[in-house]
Amino acid sequence: MPVAEIQPTRSELLEVNRKIHLTVNGHKILKLKRDGLILEFFRIMDEAKGIRGEIVERYSESMEKIAVANAVDGVLAVRSAALAITTAPVIELFAKNLMGVVVPEIESTKICTPPEDRGYGILGTSPYIDLATDSFQRLVETVVKAAQLETTMRRLLDEIERTKRRVNALEFKVLPDLEEIKRFIEMRLEEMERDNIFRLKRIKGKTREAKG
Repeated sequence: MPVAEIQPTRSELLEVNRKIHLTVNGHKILKLKRDGLILEFFRIMDEAKGIRGEIVERYSESMEKIAVANAVDGVLAVRSAALAITTAPVIELFAKNLMGVVVPEIESTKICTPPEDRGYGILGTSPYIDLATDSFQRLVETVVKAAQLETTMRRLLDEIERTKRRVNALEFKVLPDLEEIKRFIEMRLEEMERDNIFRLKRIKGKTREAKG
Protein backbone atom coordinates (compact mmCIF):
# COMPACT_ATOMS: atom_id res chain seq x y z
CA MET A 1 0.00 0.00 0.00
CA PRO A 2 1.42 3.44 -0.92
CA VAL A 3 2.41 5.58 2.05
CA ALA A 4 0.14 8.38 0.83
CA GLU A 5 -2.90 6.13 1.37
CA ILE A 6 -2.04 5.36 5.00
CA GLN A 7 -4.15 6.93 7.72
CA PRO A 8 -1.68 8.28 10.32
CA THR A 9 -3.57 7.17 13.43
CA ARG A 10 -2.48 5.44 16.60
CA SER A 11 -4.63 2.40 15.81
CA GLU A 12 -2.98 2.15 12.39
CA LEU A 13 0.45 2.35 14.04
CA LEU A 14 -0.52 -0.52 16.38
CA GLU A 15 -1.66 -2.56 13.38
CA VAL A 16 1.59 -1.90 11.51
CA ASN A 17 3.63 -2.89 14.55
CA ARG A 18 1.60 -6.09 14.79
CA LYS A 19 2.29 -6.85 11.12
CA ILE A 20 6.01 -6.16 11.58
CA HIS A 21 6.12 -8.53 14.56
CA LEU A 22 4.36 -11.29 12.60
CA THR A 23 6.58 -10.72 9.55
CA VAL A 24 9.78 -10.87 11.61
CA ASN A 25 8.66 -14.13 13.23
CA GLY A 26 7.62 -15.56 9.87
CA HIS A 27 10.97 -14.56 8.40
CA LYS A 28 12.84 -16.37 11.20
CA ILE A 29 10.74 -19.52 10.77
CA LEU A 30 11.24 -19.55 7.00
CA LYS A 31 14.99 -19.07 7.40
CA LEU A 32 15.12 -22.02 9.79
CA LYS A 33 13.10 -24.09 7.33
CA ARG A 34 15.35 -23.06 4.43
CA ASP A 35 18.50 -23.94 6.37
CA GLY A 36 17.03 -27.27 7.46
CA LEU A 37 16.04 -28.13 3.89
CA ILE A 38 19.53 -27.27 2.65
CA LEU A 39 21.13 -29.53 5.27
CA GLU A 40 18.76 -32.35 4.36
CA PHE A 41 19.44 -31.81 0.65
CA PHE A 42 23.21 -32.12 1.11
CA ARG A 43 22.77 -35.19 3.31
CA ILE A 44 20.73 -36.91 0.61
CA MET A 45 23.09 -35.66 -2.09
CA ASP A 46 26.01 -37.38 -0.36
CA GLU A 47 23.96 -40.58 -0.22
CA ALA A 48 23.01 -40.19 -3.88
CA LYS A 49 26.67 -39.76 -4.87
CA GLY A 50 27.42 -43.06 -3.18
CA ILE A 51 24.53 -44.74 -4.98
CA ARG A 52 25.70 -43.37 -8.34
CA GLY A 53 29.14 -44.82 -7.76
CA GLU A 54 27.53 -48.11 -6.74
CA ILE A 55 25.47 -48.14 -9.96
CA VAL A 56 28.61 -47.69 -12.07
CA GLU A 57 30.34 -50.54 -10.24
CA ARG A 58 27.34 -52.86 -10.42
CA TYR A 59 26.80 -52.08 -14.11
CA SER A 60 30.44 -52.86 -14.91
CA GLU A 61 30.26 -56.06 -12.88
CA SER A 62 27.00 -57.11 -14.56
CA MET A 63 28.36 -56.54 -18.06
CA GLU A 64 31.43 -58.61 -17.26
CA LYS A 65 29.34 -61.48 -15.91
CA ILE A 66 26.89 -61.46 -18.81
CA ALA A 67 29.87 -61.52 -21.19
CA VAL A 68 31.23 -64.61 -19.42
CA ALA A 69 27.79 -66.26 -19.50
CA ASN A 70 27.46 -65.53 -23.24
CA ALA A 71 30.90 -67.01 -23.84
CA VAL A 72 30.32 -70.16 -21.78
CA ASP A 73 26.62 -70.92 -22.39
CA GLY A 74 26.10 -69.06 -25.65
CA VAL A 75 23.95 -66.03 -26.44
CA LEU A 76 20.88 -68.15 -27.23
CA ALA A 77 21.03 -69.96 -23.89
CA VAL A 78 21.35 -66.65 -22.02
CA ARG A 79 18.41 -65.15 -23.92
CA SER A 80 16.31 -68.25 -23.31
CA ALA A 81 17.03 -68.04 -19.58
CA ALA A 82 16.10 -64.36 -19.58
CA LEU A 83 12.82 -64.99 -21.40
CA ALA A 84 11.99 -67.85 -19.01
CA ILE A 85 11.89 -65.50 -16.01
CA THR A 86 8.24 -65.00 -15.11
CA THR A 87 8.49 -63.28 -11.74
CA ALA A 88 8.15 -59.55 -12.30
CA PRO A 89 9.51 -57.07 -9.78
CA VAL A 90 6.89 -55.36 -7.62
CA ILE A 91 7.41 -51.63 -7.20
CA GLU A 92 5.15 -49.73 -4.78
CA LEU A 93 5.23 -45.96 -4.51
CA PHE A 94 4.30 -44.19 -1.29
CA ALA A 95 4.47 -40.59 -0.15
CA LYS A 96 6.15 -39.32 2.99
CA ASN A 97 6.51 -35.89 4.53
CA LEU A 98 10.06 -34.57 4.84
CA MET A 99 10.13 -31.17 6.55
CA GLY A 100 6.85 -30.23 4.91
CA VAL A 101 7.85 -31.57 1.50
CA VAL A 102 6.06 -34.57 0.05
CA VAL A 103 8.71 -36.95 -1.29
CA PRO A 104 8.44 -40.47 -2.70
CA GLU A 105 9.21 -43.63 -0.80
CA ILE A 106 9.68 -46.68 -3.02
CA GLU A 107 9.30 -50.20 -1.74
CA SER A 108 10.42 -52.96 -4.06
CA THR A 109 10.02 -56.70 -3.75
CA LYS A 110 10.78 -59.69 -5.96
CA ILE A 111 13.70 -57.94 -7.62
CA CYS A 112 16.31 -60.28 -6.19
CA THR A 113 15.00 -63.86 -6.39
CA PRO A 114 16.69 -67.21 -5.72
CA PRO A 115 17.64 -69.33 -8.77
CA GLU A 116 14.81 -71.84 -8.20
CA ASP A 117 12.22 -69.05 -8.57
CA ARG A 118 13.50 -67.63 -11.85
CA GLY A 119 11.67 -69.94 -14.21
CA TYR A 120 14.60 -71.39 -16.12
CA GLY A 121 15.90 -74.88 -15.44
CA ILE A 122 18.82 -74.88 -13.04
CA LEU A 123 20.22 -78.10 -14.47
CA GLY A 124 20.09 -76.79 -18.03
CA THR A 125 22.19 -73.69 -17.33
CA SER A 126 25.63 -73.05 -15.95
CA PRO A 127 26.36 -71.11 -12.74
CA TYR A 128 27.54 -68.23 -14.91
CA ILE A 129 23.97 -67.41 -15.90
CA ASP A 130 22.98 -67.44 -12.24
CA LEU A 131 25.86 -65.11 -11.39
CA ALA A 132 24.94 -62.73 -14.20
CA THR A 133 21.30 -62.76 -13.08
CA ASP A 134 22.27 -62.07 -9.48
CA SER A 135 24.40 -59.14 -10.61
CA PHE A 136 21.69 -57.56 -12.79
CA GLN A 137 19.08 -57.97 -10.07
CA ARG A 138 21.28 -56.13 -7.61
CA LEU A 139 21.83 -53.45 -10.26
CA VAL A 140 18.08 -52.96 -10.69
CA GLU A 141 17.62 -52.79 -6.93
CA THR A 142 20.26 -50.06 -6.73
CA VAL A 143 18.68 -48.13 -9.62
CA VAL A 144 15.32 -48.14 -7.81
CA LYS A 145 16.94 -46.71 -4.69
CA ALA A 146 18.75 -44.09 -6.78
CA ALA A 147 15.44 -43.07 -8.39
CA GLN A 148 13.95 -42.40 -4.96
CA LEU A 149 16.93 -40.31 -3.89
CA GLU A 150 17.09 -38.33 -7.14
CA THR A 151 13.36 -37.50 -7.02
CA THR A 152 13.64 -36.49 -3.35
CA MET A 153 16.56 -34.20 -4.19
CA ARG A 154 14.62 -32.49 -6.99
CA ARG A 155 11.61 -31.86 -4.76
CA LEU A 156 13.77 -30.57 -1.93
CA LEU A 157 15.58 -28.26 -4.33
CA ASP A 158 12.26 -26.88 -5.62
CA GLU A 159 11.08 -26.25 -2.05
CA ILE A 160 14.41 -24.61 -1.15
CA GLU A 161 14.03 -22.21 -4.08
CA ARG A 162 10.44 -21.38 -3.13
CA THR A 163 11.42 -20.81 0.51
CA LYS A 164 14.39 -18.63 -0.51
CA ARG A 165 12.09 -16.45 -2.63
CA ARG A 166 9.69 -16.04 0.29
CA VAL A 167 12.54 -15.21 2.70
CA ASN A 168 13.92 -12.62 0.27
CA ALA A 169 10.47 -11.12 -0.31
CA LEU A 170 9.94 -10.67 3.42
CA GLU A 171 13.47 -9.37 4.02
CA PHE A 172 13.83 -7.00 1.08
CA LYS A 173 10.24 -6.00 0.26
CA VAL A 174 7.62 -6.61 2.94
CA LEU A 175 9.63 -5.59 6.02
CA PRO A 176 11.16 -2.45 4.44
CA ASP A 177 7.69 -1.35 3.26
CA LEU A 178 6.21 -1.87 6.72
CA GLU A 179 9.10 -0.01 8.35
CA GLU A 180 8.61 2.88 5.94
CA ILE A 181 4.91 3.00 6.76
CA LYS A 182 5.72 2.93 10.47
CA ARG A 183 8.17 5.83 10.12
CA PHE A 184 5.61 7.80 8.12
CA ILE A 185 2.87 7.31 10.73
CA GLU A 186 5.21 8.15 13.61
CA MET A 187 6.40 11.28 11.80
CA ARG A 188 2.83 12.42 11.05
CA LEU A 189 1.71 11.72 14.62
CA GLU A 190 4.63 13.78 15.93
CA GLU A 191 3.72 16.64 13.57
CA MET A 192 0.09 16.46 14.67
CA GLU A 193 1.20 16.46 18.32
CA ARG A 194 3.35 19.55 17.76
CA ASP A 195 0.48 21.28 15.96
CA ASN A 196 -1.86 20.50 18.84
CA ILE A 197 0.62 21.84 21.38
CA PHE A 198 1.14 25.00 19.32
CA ARG A 199 -2.64 25.43 18.96
CA LEU A 200 -3.20 25.02 22.69
CA LYS A 201 -0.52 27.60 23.42
CA ARG A 202 -2.20 30.08 21.09
CA ILE A 203 -5.58 29.45 22.69
CA LYS A 204 -4.12 29.97 26.16
CA GLY A 205 -2.41 33.14 24.99
CA LYS A 206 -5.63 34.56 23.55
CA THR A 207 -7.48 33.57 26.72
CA ARG A 208 -4.99 35.51 28.86
CA GLU A 209 -5.27 38.55 26.55
CA ALA A 210 -9.03 38.43 26.78
CA LYS A 211 -8.91 38.28 30.57
CA GLY A 212 -6.33 41.10 30.70
